[in-house]
Amino acid sequence: MGGCGKENTSAQAASGTTAAASDAAKSDFYSKELAKLQANLTPINAPQNPEAIRKIPKDFKFVNPGYFTVAAIAGAPPLSVLGPDNKTYVGTEIDIARLIADSLGLKLKIVQTSWEDWPLGVSSGKYDAAITNVTVTKDRKKKFDFATYRRDVLAFYVASNSKIKEIKGPDDISGLKIIVGSGTNQEKVLLDWIEDNKRKGLTPGQALYYDDSASASLALQSGRVDALFGPNVAYAWQAANGVKIRLAGTALGGGNRPAELGVTIKKGNGLVDAVQVALNGVIKNGEYQKVLQRWGTQAEAVTESQINPPGLGD
Repeated sequence: MGGCGKENTSAQAASGTTAAASDAAKSDFYSKELAKLQANLTPINAPQNPEAIRKIPKDFKFVNPGYFTVAAIAGAPPLSVLGPDNKTYVGTEIDIARLIADSLGLKLKIVQTSWEDWPLGVSSGKYDAAITNVTVTKDRKKKFDFATYRRDVLAFYVASNSKIKEIKGPDDISGLKIIVGSGTNQEKVLLDWIEDNKRKGLTPGQALYYDDSASASLALQSGRVDALFGPNVAYAWQAANGVKIRLAGTALGGGNRPAELGVTIKKGNGLVDAVQVALNGVIKNGEYQKVLQRWGTQAEAVTESQINPPGLGD
């Protein structure tokens, strides 16, 4: 029993040391993240775009008169997160929304939503648009109109000390346990790759689902899972701020073809034309590039906004 007691004491000490190291790493990450969020509180504005304003349908009624009301998902830096002042939302999606609102001669109103709720919110007219990292797909175009504003770059990230060198295609995920978001574009891509494993007689990869990023990160660092798969922008942000993960490979957002993310608008209400012109205006004038640069998402830049381009499933 004495030996067991010593082993338990050692385990507890090791556990305490690991927890302390983990807490220190988290503290370092949050301090770096906080500094960047604080620096990016200052808005990037755009001038009114008369051409975009003329494209607003004469009979169109904004949810809140004088405002461009946009749904965004909070808690997902650098996409959208509550800033250090606990009242201002910041992120790439917020900055893009502001550029559109400015161009249309409107003020910006942000409505916090979740990934599960944005479709109903757009369809029911709860807000004018959703800017929530939504990939253009064949199925989504049946219900919504899209004006694209970023390339959809998906990425595999592994623990910094992982033995996995790179993931370039379906063969490379054989036998791996990979965390992915349920109901997302990346889930569809990953499941297609898993089916490819099965067709080739390889040990198929496994798609795993976690409710929160903290649990997912812990599972990765402890070795219970092998990789994370999702939007490159989110994991690149974590890596840049000290989280011990590294890029192992990327995948096309459209599966076998490039895909783009779009401002999501209710189908057929006509607002998409005005939003597209607004986006092309800020791309031409440079405000768009300033937004991507300050959030480190330049690799996802588009040269022009498109309305309902080919996407996943087309």
